[in-house]
Amino acid sequence: MKQALVDDTEDVSLDLGNEEELAFRKAKIRHPLATFFHLFFRVSAIVTYVCCDWFSRSFVGCFVTVLLLLSFDFWSVKNVTGRLLVGLRWWNHIDEDGKGRWIFEARKASPQRSVATEAEARIFWLGLVICPLIWTVFFFSTLFSLKLEWLALVTAGISLQAANLYGYILCKMGGERDIGKITASFLSQMVFQTASPRDFQKPGLKGLEIHKH
Repeated sequence: MKQALVDDTEDVSLDLGNEEELAFRKAKIRHPLATFFHLFFRVSAIVTYVCCDWFSRSFVGCFVTVLLLLSFDFWSVKNVTGRLLVGLRWWNHIDEDGKGRWIFEARKASPQRSVATEAEARIFWLGLVICPLIWTVFFFSTLFSLKLEWLALVTAGISLQAANLYGYILCKMGGERDIGKITASFLSQMVFQTASPRDFQKPGLKGLEIHKH
């Protein structure tokens, strides 16, 4: 009888642990300021580009404003929001011999320490993927409408946001540089995470897994 009671108690404690883990993963946003700025600059750049004719008739003013917003977005996403929201970071290190080395870091999962909730991760990746696609649509619309003066700005938007997307995908894929493997692996992970949210990057990250190239 005592043995049965102990077994029941152990089962209950394990169930409570799983419930706490799932509750944390579905918790509200833990980094509201980082989440806000992850979307603010890139959405503002798109809105300003679309509505710039309403705000001002100065081409130079609109060009500089959008370019500044794109630059702020690139810096904040690369250096702040990726580290806080999903525990990923990429950067360039200059060796003693003067050669640049790209480093892609991802924090390892740990049951003692958590980094991101499902809401933060989904906001991060959706913003990272959708906005470059919108700039790509702008590129073709500008090209077909012969507004060639805007091509440089649209190209800058695609380049800056695609660079962050590419860097963070490399972090998530462990530094793999084969484009075909990256695309297939990344899409399969995103589909799997949507179908099975409980298995999405178990909560808790400990240390940094570093990949150098």
